[in-house]
Amino acid sequence: MSQDGAPPMPENGSPAPSRRLSLPELLLAEQAFSRAAGAPLSAGNHLRLLRDAAGNYPAWLAAIGHARHSIHCENYIIQDDQVGRDFIATLAGRARAGVRVRLLYDWMGSLLVSSRDFFHPLVEAGGEVRAFNPLRPGSPFGWLARDHRKSLVIDGHTGFVSGLCISARWLGNPRAHLAPWRDTGLEIRGPAVADILLAFRQTWDLCGPALAAEELIPAADIPAAGDTHLRVIASSPYTSGLYRLDQLIATLAQETLWLTDAYFLGTPAYVQALCAAAQDDVDVRLLVPGTSDLPLISPFSRAGYRPLLEAGVRVFEWNGTMLHAKTAVADGRWARVGSSNLNMASWISNYELDVAVEDEGFAGAMEAMYLEDLEQATEIVLSEQHRILPRARRVRARRLQPRTGVASALRLGNTVAAAFQQRRVLGTVEAATLLLIGLALLALATAWILRPELLAWPMAALALWFAVTILLQAWRLWQRPAPRAPED
Repeated sequence: MSQDGAPPMPENGSPAPSRRLSLPELLLAEQAFSRAAGAPLSAGNHLRLLRDAAGNYPAWLAAIGHARHSIHCENYIIQDDQVGRDFIATLAGRARAGVRVRLLYDWMGSLLVSSRDFFHPLVEAGGEVRAFNPLRPGSPFGWLARDHRKSLVIDGHTGFVSGLCISARWLGNPRAHLAPWRDTGLEIRGPAVADILLAFRQTWDLCGPALAAEELIPAADIPAAGDTHLRVIASSPYTSGLYRLDQLIATLAQETLWLTDAYFLGTPAYVQALCAAAQDDVDVRLLVPGTSDLPLISPFSRAGYRPLLEAGVRVFEWNGTMLHAKTAVADGRWARVGSSNLNMASWISNYELDVAVEDEGFAGAMEAMYLEDLEQATEIVLSEQHRILPRARRVRARRLQPRTGVASALRLGNTVAAAFQQRRVLGTVEAATLLLIGLALLALATAWILRPELLAWPMAALALWFAVTILLQAWRLWQRPAPRAPED
């Protein structure tokens, strides 16, 4: 491996040949993906890759503005700022024009950034607005299930799936020298839009009267718009379909597995899958934020770097304001874009929406975009005294060359790379993480010793809440009439 991160080229200068799956292997993989994700493969779709708010927001607003029959919008955060007000005003305008407008936001996600008054213009215009899973006294743990999906469906024929919320934070702040957030979304046309609308119906129906059946358009009634095959994976609590798919992709990857995630807290099983792939000479990379909008996540995410690095996984931190994208691309054939992070909240407890694409052209575009992102990232490396695997990993030359032919600035000369290469040694990061955790525990212990009532009263109140809730549920079950035995 050269110092600039590029693998050695064969003597003839051509990329090393890659092994392609045979037809039986592809058919077996197709079956495995369908069963793991719980989502069928949809053919005949057209995709447009949208980068950052500058690509997504204008496309969303333009589609809303051209809606003629229906708009179904679902998002975790809709913030009361200029971006949010622009969206509400545009939606309200279409509602006044007779378009059926339904907007679903997550109660917790939007709790501190918007109010019910913020949505009044849309309601007054004839639109419907629902909040997903507000806090209920009778369900102490019910708040754990959140609607983290981000989708938009226009007239049943155009859909958008992304990781972006509706907030000015994604645009950055030039006055404060804050760059726009890095995020990724998709525009979809074709039969798969029916699956996005079904996913919207799932969460919408949990918050009130069910969506009318006539508003759903069967996939068979939507004409083909392209030749892309994809799956719309609508995850719900405890189904873990995407978790199974992510592990399956990590297991089946033969050449490359490039991941981008905003809040990486991988489970031991998933981390082991990544490590096993890297030790089997798969080029595994993980791109995560350098600074996060949730500062408490970063130390715990960094605490998990060491086993990945020791196994040969390359870890990069984004140098910009915030990296919020949730994407994956493997072997130049499979790719994923959506709302799910690589952590237990997304895999197990949230409602999430992702699109898994099986198309070499689209995967090539995702690879090219990933390499562009790495140009604005810092690689995390082990210090020499802590390096457990000193051997150079064998990586095929083609792995660093995007299939679209876009040149990567990562291919710097050895001398230039030695002077300008951005790398941070992991030892310092781990020390800072341990220091932060130790200080937090010390502060908690000190508060408990000096002022025990500060913790005693909240714990007593929580126990009382749980006790009342459990007793009420027991009373309801006790009052429920017993089922009658069937008559002969």
